[in-house]
Amino acid sequence: MREWWRDAVIYQIYPRSFQDSNGDGIGDLPGITRRLAHVASLGADAVWLSPFFASPDRDMGYDVSDYTAVNPIFGTLDDFDALISEAHRLNLKVIIDQVLSHTSDQHPWFQESRQDRTNARADWYVWADPKADGTPPSNWLSVFGGSAWQFDARRRQYYLHNFLTEQPDLNFHNPEVVDALLSAMRFWLDRGVDGFRLDTVNFFVHDKRLRDNPPSEWTEFPTNPYEAQDHRFSKTRPQNIAVLQRIRALTDEYPDRMTVGEVGEAGRQIDIMAEYTSGGDKLHMAYSFEFLGPDHTARHFRSRLQAFLSKAPDGWPCWSFSNHDVQRHATRWTKLGGDVDAVARQSIALLASFPGTLGLYQGEELGQTETDILYEELRDLGYITFWPEIKGRDGCRTPMVWEHEQTNAGFSTGLPWLPVKEPQAARAVDLQEARNDSVLHAYRSTLAFRRQTDALRLGATSFLDLPEPILGLVRTHAGQTVTCIFNLSERPLDLTLSAEATLDGPHQATLDGAALHLPAHGFAYLASATALRVATGAAPA
Repeated sequence: MREWWRDAVIYQIYPRSFQDSNGDGIGDLPGITRRLAHVASLGADAVWLSPFFASPDRDMGYDVSDYTAVNPIFGTLDDFDALISEAHRLNLKVIIDQVLSHTSDQHPWFQESRQDRTNARADWYVWADPKADGTPPSNWLSVFGGSAWQFDARRRQYYLHNFLTEQPDLNFHNPEVVDALLSAMRFWLDRGVDGFRLDTVNFFVHDKRLRDNPPSEWTEFPTNPYEAQDHRFSKTRPQNIAVLQRIRALTDEYPDRMTVGEVGEAGRQIDIMAEYTSGGDKLHMAYSFEFLGPDHTARHFRSRLQAFLSKAPDGWPCWSFSNHDVQRHATRWTKLGGDVDAVARQSIALLASFPGTLGLYQGEELGQTETDILYEELRDLGYITFWPEIKGRDGCRTPMVWEHEQTNAGFSTGLPWLPVKEPQAARAVDLQEARNDSVLHAYRSTLAFRRQTDALRLGATSFLDLPEPILGLVRTHAGQTVTCIFNLSERPLDLTLSAEATLDGPHQATLDGAALHLPAHGFAYLASATALRVATGAAPA
């Protein structure tokens, strides 16, 4: 029987920005429960909840101080159980974040570890002596700027932090650490969660010899010096595989559970995704930042899809265009003065044509755009060192907008933790429900078409050789063929097909016999009696 996650649409919820139920300006678990019917109405199969665990919130919950406790700002364990119950009633699976590579410096494990070099958890984190001149033990850098090493006066040693200094890295070379993390994951499995999203999954294991990272290949020094290194020793070590195998063994004890890992690594993301999902004994699937950047060319989409399919024929990908760490794609892929709605409608059609599992980020079904956050409004301080060249992640994390005329667009009756501004409020759910041509209805119709079209969910994938800016995919299954054509540009284009075809499903195109007209950001799903080719290349309309 085919596993549920292979065809799934996973909807990411950022808890503090989804729905506030008590007026404190912060979204919470009861608020999520209230709005789950909206997620189900899209045709999603699962929700992924970003961290809601106990945390001092130096990195918005990605600094966990207790893996099995709910942060009181989000509610209680009873609230979580109620959320699980309502999700399952709506036939939604629930996937929760697991931030395993590091903890908060307020976690009891670290508080004990830093006391001295002989306590029971002295080796639970990555500690190392200074060099003879007092400098850090290696040249490793933090993602958020500066050295990845912080000196601790009590132990007279440095500890590793790949992210904030308040996020010390756990030592995965110590089997007791892995045992403790698996025990925490079992706690949530026993409460009924259906899977885990594993944060920074390739960061778990470090090089025990602490060898320096070599420089990466760059022609212009990057804004963030982290990108100037090839991080071959600070992460993505071969020993990571054994950790993934232990996690897989745990989830395999429970029926119908899954894992999806986040791969963060410049240059070899597809290779790591393939390695971590092949063989059936590691991750069920993985995603990376390949489609979360500015590249919106046919060449890029085709090359990344083909690379994964060739490198991991028995692996499985999860593709998404937006999440809580990157600028929203409706802004990222729309040129100044461009049609945001057209880009948003095309984006879901494009994503639905890809082989693999699909990931959506809250608000993208509204064509939500990036919020312009002022310096004094910043709450995400991870990248503050690089302001304003890197503006941080707050712009994509602003609250969900539900009812346009309500206070804060229905998100909260109190002062929201991040502002709700009018350009975002103008895309509220209630306004889009009232318009048949809205982005929201486009998402519903496209996902419904994918669900009923086996070629899109299950089919083999090939590509048409077309010039930029046209991407053409052919999905085939059990005698059913769907040809998917996308104009990834701001100008209309005409194509001549090799045979007559019919428009099948949602489209932004017109078809006259074998002549296909694609407006700016146009797209079409085509059905034909014979194999379809493009007889002539794209020409301006």
